[in-house]
Amino acid sequence: MYLQKLSLINFKNIESQSFDFQEKINCFVGQNGVGKTNVLDAIYYLSFAKSYFNAVALQNIRHGEGFFMVEGDYYLNDRNEKIICSLKRGQKKVLKRNGKSYEKFSEHIGQLPLVIISPADRDLVTEGSDTRRKFMDGVISQQNKSYLKDLISYNKVLSQRNALLKYFAANRTFDALNLNVYDEQLSEYGARIYEVRKLFLAEFIPIFNEKYQVISGNKEIVNLKYKSQLHDFSMQALLKNSLEKDKIIQYTTSGIHKDDLSFEIDNYAIKKFGSQGQQKSYLIALKLAQFEFIKQQSMVTPILLLDDIFDKLDESRVSQIIALVSKDTFGQIFITDTHAERTENILKQSNNPYQIFNL
Repeated sequence: MYLQKLSLINFKNIESQSFDFQEKINCFVGQNGVGKTNVLDAIYYLSFAKSYFNAVALQNIRHGEGFFMVEGDYYLNDRNEKIICSLKRGQKKVLKRNGKSYEKFSEHIGQLPLVIISPADRDLVTEGSDTRRKFMDGVISQQNKSYLKDLISYNKVLSQRNALLKYFAANRTFDALNLNVYDEQLSEYGARIYEVRKLFLAEFIPIFNEKYQVISGNKEIVNLKYKSQLHDFSMQALLKNSLEKDKIIQYTTSGIHKDDLSFEIDNYAIKKFGSQGQQKSYLIALKLAQFEFIKQQSMVTPILLLDDIFDKLDESRVSQIIALVSKDTFGQIFITDTHAERTENILKQSNNPYQIFNL
């Protein structure tokens, strides 16, 4: 699978632009603020129908304009595919595949597998558990439709249960039977989600460890651990045990929506004890493991987006990463960098066909 052509109209700071891409490596170089990352985000949009960097869809429309459109021509499974994502102010976002609109965007997830590595990934280290769960869910959802469906259903029921708890508090009332309807559904969805996450991490963690050792040159020992309340209690027991607390706080305090991933280096939290270079290496290894896992599961080689990954890494780690992604196991790659000369020198070492776009 590869992206042959990308056309943008009024997307972020880009008024109108088209690109014809090389099948292997494509690199965008230029000063900060010219729109390099925005081009990568447009490619991300075609796989996920949303921005990687800005959750507010309307803010992706160019200032002063009424709409944006992102169009991609792909070669996938021996045929051409056209994907168009557009948004007009005051209307719903539209996602089309070969001229036919999707009713549910979730049906498109996984059709064009993609992995992005970006400075924004640092949120996985610095932010709360919600960010790390989204990463885990995003990897699984690209190749497991049942999981995505369960996750959407769980979050919907969770929202309904929380609304009911607020209603009870506001009206000084309580209805155990009504609440039990939601508890049963949360228990069913939650148990299935937990089992899939557990199986996923059993496969994912060894891949991650291997990628990190390659990037670091076997210099450090890292750990990735799955933290869940369901290790010790069933979902049903958790909801029962936390009921009184939930009634006071008016929120469901226990369940798989509290799961987390623990990032460690030499048995210490990487957030506190890892250098910037180590943290970046950890995140890159995490994303390269995501790439490998999706490829194994889907039998399709994902597109890889590398946004400004050379910053804050020493030369040896940069060389290891480029050597890694230049192998035949990787498909089409898009890179951004502010240093044209550095980029060209690195790409020449890869012995792969490449194309450089100066923005």
